[in-house]
Amino acid sequence: MSRFRKLLAVSFRAKVLVPVIAVMVLLLATMAAVINDRITDQFERDARRTLAAAEDSFQQIQRSRTRSLLIRFRDLKNEPRFREAFQSGDPSRVRNQLPALMGAVGEDVDIVVFSGPEELIASAKRDPLMSIANFESASESLIAQALRAASPSRGEATADTVFVDGLLYDVVSFPVFGSNGRLVGALTLGSQINRTVLEEFSRATHSRIVLLGNERVIVSTLPGPESSLDLVRLFRDVTAEAQKKGSGFRIRKHVLNGEHHFCAAGRFETPRNDGDLGYLLLYSYEQPLQDLAATQRNLIVMSGVAIVLGSLVVCFLVGKVTKPLRELRDSAEAVGRGDFSRRVPVRSQDECGELARVFNQMTENLKTSREQLETTVATLKSTQAQLIQSEKLSGIGQFIAGVAHELNNPLTSVLGFSELMKHAVVAPKDKHYLDVLNKSALRCQKIVQALLSFARRQSPERKPTLVNELIEASVDLLQYQLRKGSVKVITRFDGELPEILVDPHQMQQVFVNLLNNARQAIEASQTEGWIRIRTETDSRRVRIIFQDNGPGISPENLARIFDPFFTTKGVGEGTGLGLSLCYGIVKEHGGVITANSRPGEGATFSIELPLTERPAQDGAAAARRAEMPAARLGRGKRILVVDDEEPIRVLLRESLTPEGYEVDVAADGESGLRQLSGKHYDLMLCDWKMPGLNGEQVYERIRAIDPDFCRRIIFITGDIVSEQTRRFLDEQHRICLSKPFSLSEIHAALRRVMSN
Repeated sequence: MSRFRKLLAVSFRAKVLVPVIAVMVLLLATMAAVINDRITDQFERDARRTLAAAEDSFQQIQRSRTRSLLIRFRDLKNEPRFREAFQSGDPSRVRNQLPALMGAVGEDVDIVVFSGPEELIASAKRDPLMSIANFESASESLIAQALRAASPSRGEATADTVFVDGLLYDVVSFPVFGSNGRLVGALTLGSQINRTVLEEFSRATHSRIVLLGNERVIVSTLPGPESSLDLVRLFRDVTAEAQKKGSGFRIRKHVLNGEHHFCAAGRFETPRNDGDLGYLLLYSYEQPLQDLAATQRNLIVMSGVAIVLGSLVVCFLVGKVTKPLRELRDSAEAVGRGDFSRRVPVRSQDECGELARVFNQMTENLKTSREQLETTVATLKSTQAQLIQSEKLSGIGQFIAGVAHELNNPLTSVLGFSELMKHAVVAPKDKHYLDVLNKSALRCQKIVQALLSFARRQSPERKPTLVNELIEASVDLLQYQLRKGSVKVITRFDGELPEILVDPHQMQQVFVNLLNNARQAIEASQTEGWIRIRTETDSRRVRIIFQDNGPGISPENLARIFDPFFTTKGVGEGTGLGLSLCYGIVKEHGGVITANSRPGEGATFSIELPLTERPAQDGAAAARRAEMPAARLGRGKRILVVDDEEPIRVLLRESLTPEGYEVDVAADGESGLRQLSGKHYDLMLCDWKMPGLNGEQVYERIRAIDPDFCRRIIFITGDIVSEQTRRFLDEQHRICLSKPFSLSEIHAALRRVMSN
């Protein structure tokens, strides 16, 4: 079995031949089963029709035989030679006439009995062993019915089938009247139903018949010996099944003496309804069954021959089909070893020939591709090192983003308290120190915000942006590297530059890449240098120009600087993707980036971005809100500050209390909710990310209790605002201040909320 499975796994011929043979065998077996079922069903239908017809014929023949006896013997008593003896009622005269009467009626009458109203008068019989008393007892009801005739005009003959001494008789009985119209007696004749009569029945019904009475076989047309006990049991089973099914006619299969029959059973229809008398009708289907077996044998032999021939044909065809495949396999193995000179011969124009041509073309293409691949492998090796360096930079960016976030909370305290102390009464020297501290904190704020903005990962989102501010943020981000490399940045911005619709994070990446490239080029060639950044606009575009005094770019490299993975730096110093990404980002924004350079004269990169129309803002309303006195706005107002950082809670309370606000603080969301439930507050400052309940959960709790108060909640956060958080804030129209924030930003947010 394991060898067969192995052969089936590796041999295409076996994979084709085994399923084909299996399908052929299955189809032939199915066909043989269907044919057998159809022929067998046809046998049963024919048997049912034959036996049903035989049943009707048997009962009709029996009734016809009885009617024939009545017709034949009705006028027998009125024949002149018998009439005088019968009407006289003299026993001696009747006994003398009965033998002559039996000779006159024919061989089919086996017994004649003439009975008076009180006793038997005379009888005659052909079988000396037959008991006259038993016959008279069995025919008693018929004789009594004949003796009850009222007059000759109403003298009705009666007929029945009786069982006497193990034999069946058809019996007719006639009333006999005298000349004075008085009833003299009854003339009764019995005709035995013997094998000769039963064979006539069998020929008429096209079946074999068995007559039964008193749990035994009376007479049968079955050839050969048969078991009376088996036939009685069969009769009893068939009649019981018919009675159980509520049908008077049931068919059953039975084997008698090795011969197959369909059989049906019934009972004689007699006036006495003698339940002990019945019959079996048997229809042999032995010959059709033998013919079916012979047909099945022939079908099996023919099927075997067809399977063998079909298998040989399939083997031949599979061999013809697999020959080109074997040649293809050999050629594929040669190509796998590196021999690209091997070709498959094209022998035909069919699918195999087409496959050979395609394989040869593929081999030629592989030969060309391998030559190109060998050239590319060296490039990929160096690119791999560059990508590893890029992944390291990406990890550093994530680390910087995390560190910048952790700095937000303490930086907020430094910036806020330094700004708060500037308004206190201090010595001039201390005031100078506070100015330095505040400016340093503001510088840290810009650096942290630039780091967070540059490290933020989010889906591209274009919004109106001031390019000048975006360039300043990029310069702040690289301020340390620029100062360390002795590179001075000179800016000349157009003060009337309008907002343009860009993704600020993607565009900042472009500016940072250009500044970094210029700085690295200057550091590699000289001890100090400069980068000039200029912005300008016309009626259609905004133009940003980066110019440096570095070594410049050679003409052959200038044509390739925007190609992916192209770099002139050493392994591990650059990926060759920076300018390619810049080119893609600017192009997606509908802009153009170009480069001009001469060796030894520096390089100039120019970016042109399309202008976008923006609706004018309601400056008057904003100015009115800005000019609203803070003291008047905060007088009598109560604010709840919820933040897990104690310095920030102290800062907000100390800065807002002088402005007229009554400030309460809470260290977490649960505490804040408890204070809200006990007091009335006009406004709430809530940190977004806290232990326990965060800002969104606190907001949802408040909205379920007091939806109106939700409009007077300001969120503060030191985390990077995710896309999901930004979507929530935009949907709810809530303000969210990013840490570190200045006190002026807090007051502006309070005025904005309180004035609505």
